[in-house]
Order: sequence, then structure tokens, then C-alpha cells
Amino acid sequence: MTDLLRAAVLPPNLPATGLLVFVLLYWLTVIVGLLDFKTVDLHVDAHDGPHLHSPDSEWLNGALAFFNLGRIPVMVFLSFVALPLWVGSILANYYTGNTALLLGLLYLLPLFVGSIFLAKFLTLPFVKLFTALEKDHDGGAVALGKVCTVLLPTTTEHLGQAAVRIDGAPLMLNVRALNGSIGKGETALVIDYDARRRCYLIEAYAAS
Repeated sequence: MTDLLRAAVLPPNLPATGLLVFVLLYWLTVIVGLLDFKTVDLHVDAHDGPHLHSPDSEWLNGALAFFNLGRIPVMVFLSFVALPLWVGSILANYYTGNTALLLGLLYLLPLFVGSIFLAKFLTLPFVKLFTALEKDHDGGAVALGKVCTVLLPTTTEHLGQAAVRIDGAPLMLNVRALNGSIGKGETALVIDYDARRRCYLIEAYAAS
């Protein structure tokens, strides 16, 4: 383990190590609730894929769709890129005896290309998962107009979570405040569904 840590901080491995540390810190903040896992994401349309509004961007949209971006969150894809890239960098520099940053950067180019293609196939099961989740959201129109209880605080800019009871069973929703902020434990009304941001819009509600 000590040898692995030493290798990880060698100059040729630092770029790959830095990316892996960034990914790990991101998921740590998601786990503790500081960020939603879709905070860093492409804004997509459920039917048309990633949107880069430029006449010359069709090829880029196609490339993003090929690598499943727009169908899974960016950070999920990046996670499956970072780990094989880091492992490949460690092994390539170890077996070539390289300790130079410049040569390490040259190794990273083919390693990165290989990692994104590997990530495409590793994320295929997640495409089905997130497609199913999107269908659940589309079928979740029954939540509109319902009263919910906020479980994680939300503002107009930051996602939270709320629970609404449908036929006696609790349904968990990703939510965003329509106005101002809504704290944990408060009651709110589900107003609309934002397909672009993939969350429900809620506003504070006080029962009369």
C-alpha cells in the first residue's frame, strides 16, 4: 500500500491521481448531503439528448450520445474514466520506469482514449437504470398538486428531497424551491416537474 501511495504522487501520475481524488471528494460530498449527484451534469432533453446550441455542434452531440453522456450524469461517467486512467497511469509508468512528468503526460493521451471507451461499456447498465428512473418521473405526474414533506432543504438554486404519499406509500422526489428556500421538515406543495433539471418544483404550503 505504501508503494502504491508513493507511485500515486510521482510527477507522471499526479494528473491521473488528481482526477481520481476530485471524483472521490465529489462522491464524499454527495454521501454527506452537501451536493446532489446531478449537480455537475449536462442539461438534457429526455428525447433529444445533450443540447449544445450551435450549428456546428451536431458531431459533438453525437459523440456525447455515443459515450452515454446525457443519458447518465456526467460524474457517473467521469468516475468510470478516472479509475482505469489512474490504474493505467500507475502501471505504464511503473513498467517503463518513468518518473518524468512530460513522458507521463504523453502516456495519458492513449490511456485517456482507452478509458473513455471502457467507461462507455461499463456505464451501459447505468443507462438502463437512469432511463427507468426517467420513466418513473414521467409517470410521476400523480405527484403534481400533492402536499409533500421536505426531507432535505432546498432553494431555487439547490436541489433537496421531499416525500409525498401516493396511495399511502411514500414517494421520494428530487425537488427545487420555486421561490426562496424551504427547510427540512416543512410542508410544501408540488407545483410542476422540471424536465430539463429533472426535479419537481415546490412551494411552501401552510394548511388552513
